[in-house]
Amino acid sequence: MADEAKAKGNAAFSASDFTSAVSHFSDAIALAPTNHVLYSNRSAAYASLQKYADALSDAKKTVELKPDWSKGYSRLGAAHLGLGHFDDAVSAYKKGLEIDPNNEALKSGLADAQSAASRSRAAPPPNNLFGDAFSGPEMWAKLTADPTTRPYLQQPDFVKMMQEIQRNPNNLNLYLKDQRVMQALGVLLNVKFRAPTPEEAEMPEYPAPQRKTEPPKEEEKKAPEPELEPEPELMEVSEEREKKERKAQALKEKEAGNVAYKKKDFDTAIQHYTKAFELDDEDISFVMNRAATYLEMGKDLVISMNIFAFHVILELLSSGLCFSRDLCHSFSLPLFVKSFMYEECIKDCDKAVERGRELRSDFKMIAKALTRKGTALVKMAKSSKDYEPAIESFQKALTEHRNPDTLKKLNETEKAKKELEQQEYFDPKLADEEREKGNEYFKQQKYPEAVKHYTESLKRNPKDPKAYSNRAACYTKLGALPEGLKDAEKCIELDPTFSKGYTRKGAVQFFMKEYDKALETYQEGLKHDPQNQELLDGVRTCVEQINKASRGDLSPEELKERQAKAMQDPEIQNILSDPVMRQVLIDFQENPKSAQEHTKNPMVMSKIQKLVSAGIVQIR
Repeated sequence: MADEAKAKGNAAFSASDFTSAVSHFSDAIALAPTNHVLYSNRSAAYASLQKYADALSDAKKTVELKPDWSKGYSRLGAAHLGLGHFDDAVSAYKKGLEIDPNNEALKSGLADAQSAASRSRAAPPPNNLFGDAFSGPEMWAKLTADPTTRPYLQQPDFVKMMQEIQRNPNNLNLYLKDQRVMQALGVLLNVKFRAPTPEEAEMPEYPAPQRKTEPPKEEEKKAPEPELEPEPELMEVSEEREKKERKAQALKEKEAGNVAYKKKDFDTAIQHYTKAFELDDEDISFVMNRAATYLEMGKDLVISMNIFAFHVILELLSSGLCFSRDLCHSFSLPLFVKSFMYEECIKDCDKAVERGRELRSDFKMIAKALTRKGTALVKMAKSSKDYEPAIESFQKALTEHRNPDTLKKLNETEKAKKELEQQEYFDPKLADEEREKGNEYFKQQKYPEAVKHYTESLKRNPKDPKAYSNRAACYTKLGALPEGLKDAEKCIELDPTFSKGYTRKGAVQFFMKEYDKALETYQEGLKHDPQNQELLDGVRTCVEQINKASRGDLSPEELKERQAKAMQDPEIQNILSDPVMRQVLIDFQENPKSAQEHTKNPMVMSKIQKLVSAGIVQIR
């Protein structure tokens, strides 16, 4: 699998085994040749091996596959810089910053490329013949590649001398007596310098023997021998080797932690992840895995403690003992889970983000840590305000990397917060008081004020059909017919037997001149309350309007208005576009015998009646 090969490549890269990393990334690319991340990773591995031509090829492929990904241009700039293509490197870094202006890695790379380009354009001093040999990053590449000079790079005094010479080639004159510098110069100029023989080597000067007959003084009997400089210890080499060993051991600890995690042996997993992070704090995946373990432990503890509580309560009931509701809640141990599991997860996530920013880790890893933190905060939330830090954490994660899973978690958390706010605000008593205030304003014909109090009543109790019915009446008076229709439909949804809901909806539809729909609403209400006078009056007025259209009593202006409104109704549009209904209408005009057969079909006549009511069809 490509992901498995990629993971092996990442592990090898972290352990500075760049050759193996290239091999693993190549295997992954063979399995997923369109994955831009794999080419980017292999480019980085090639660059670490100073194979800049190969690094450039992979960087170009990365940009080709994902031109809007800023990291691809970072790889491209690094490869050009390694090859000495300074202007191309500057161009690549600038292109990346156009996509991600705040990317620190791109900013740093651009500064290095501009500095190198500036040095390459500057003419060397006229009195120095070797200025070009020490310019640019090629100097270090050549010294690293040559086996005779590679060990010198582990010696701080040599590195310091070469840096001084690179800054000012005239400083070469200060270090010509150092055989290491001469050897390096030979490598840079492709010239073999002959090593001095012991006889030619510079010897310390001693005082000339005194021409005296008397015996020499004690201090003159033997000239002091010069103190020899000790060979520099290659401490850095051993430190590098130790670092690699620690990284390898850390990866083994991580693997052991993963095995324990899958077995749900969380205590053991935490021990391994902790040990891994102690060995190598430059890999934040270790602390992130530990955070995931704490998160999973919190979930399991909630489940196990709830099962434990269930059995304890059964025992109490069977023994006839009484217990309080607070005692039952205490069995879930929310404070224990919060303090010892979820908070530990959050601490580890914060640590991963902080350390990851220091190391300039992949933005996806930072986003993953922030998402995991948000998940733990959601688990701890007890009130609507507790969701706010979780929402903030998810939003920060999305600024790092727009992951669909994180976006889903954000939407779910915002929805949960809103629902909990409604629950916290729920108060039926206050809702009734607000509804009564609305009724008073309605009687005074102060409809905007009434709407305000009905709305507050619904916030306190969103399941009250009376408040929806009353607000629908207010909206109708204010001419806000769509809002009134919506409230009336909600009222009927909450209580299908509440007749007021049908009168409100029918009245709105009547004012919207949708007489056939209003008639259906009034008739539906009469099924629940057959003697309701408002519903009966509604049916009568709707029939009058419908018959007025069928008799042709509408004025030309009224007919035109009704037809225009009907043509916007999807139901009317469907009727007119139905081939069967089109044939029915033709038969009514041209074939009376067939038309008589159509009148026996209730569905056909219902549709004809709708067209008549809409003024589309007139019956004479």
